[in-house]
Amino acid sequence: MSKVICVCGARPNFMKIAPIVKVLGRTDGVESRLVHTGQHYDERMSDLFFEQLHIPKPDINLDVGSLSHAAQTAEVMKRFEPVCLEERPDWVVVVGDVNSTLACALVAVKLGIRIAHVEAGLRSFDRAMPEEINRVLTDTISDQLFVTEPSGLDNLRREGVDDDRVHHVGNVMIDTLLACRERAAQSDIHQQLGLSAGSYALATLHRPSNVDDRATFAGILDALEAIGQDMPVMFPIHPRSRNNLESLGLRERVESMTNLRLIDPLGYLDFLKLMSDAAVVLTDSGGVQEETTIVNVPCLTLRENTERPVTITQGTNQLTGSDPKAILNAYQDIRQLPPSAASPPHLWDGHAAERIVAILTGTTCRTTAEVSK
Repeated sequence: MSKVICVCGARPNFMKIAPIVKVLGRTDGVESRLVHTGQHYDERMSDLFFEQLHIPKPDINLDVGSLSHAAQTAEVMKRFEPVCLEERPDWVVVVGDVNSTLACALVAVKLGIRIAHVEAGLRSFDRAMPEEINRVLTDTISDQLFVTEPSGLDNLRREGVDDDRVHHVGNVMIDTLLACRERAAQSDIHQQLGLSAGSYALATLHRPSNVDDRATFAGILDALEAIGQDMPVMFPIHPRSRNNLESLGLRERVESMTNLRLIDPLGYLDFLKLMSDAAVVLTDSGGVQEETTIVNVPCLTLRENTERPVTITQGTNQLTGSDPKAILNAYQDIRQLPPSAASPPHLWDGHAAERIVAILTGTTCRTTAEVSK
């Protein structure tokens, strides 16, 4: 009997860990534990995601809460170490690039426990992003690295990682999207908001580079105001962004924008429905770039770089940066050109978690015995 600890900490992790936990639960000879670090800022939303994604209640919740990067990473390490000492797992599985990902990987490697990093090899090449530091360091100390797209293979090979440790398995976030798509289609979020499919834009913003600087945030609002002349812009607002509207003196400006609608953060199913039926999505989220590629909705990423280049070369995504003129030029192009269907990237087929568990347990994936390297 082998023991696996799966770690999640923040909302982006929930969609990634859910399919892995499900496959481990039906795999013979495996005992799994789910550890929630409690990094997520909103307990109510955290519970809602677990319910909607059918994730079992965590076996252990570290209840770390929202802290600075250094304090949060240190606190996760402090609370996760006793868990590993008591459970003595064979593997610790970490996903994504949040502080909990790196913190739990550091604890595991110091205790001689093998680490599997899911969503390895992604690189923005921007060390100003905290997530980039977390990605690079986690990959460096992991024993098995599970990659979502070809750029991940190239990046890890360039960094000198042994090919035997790297596996191109697909995208667990897409496992979750495909599993939930039918239920999301039944959401009544359109009725709640008075919307019809294809008649609105959807915006999500949370990165410090976009919302911590007044001039940058104000410029993005200029672009959203112009788009609002065509259609309503729905803005499920991240707590960081909401707080900064106040602290940067932008609250009255936003309140005057009649076609920009600030709404509270949404559960997974409602958000998936809203995204799937949007005319265009404007975002600085990594996961939304991937999800819009699968639901075939045009996506404008308000960043200078992306760690997910396959969403550009094969998906519906394009980089605009945060300059309002560039955002509006890209928006106008989308409105004038007929939509083109995107084909899913290789192995984004809903079975990534099965491939991952097959490799970790030395079994045969029931969907395919061939794991692309």
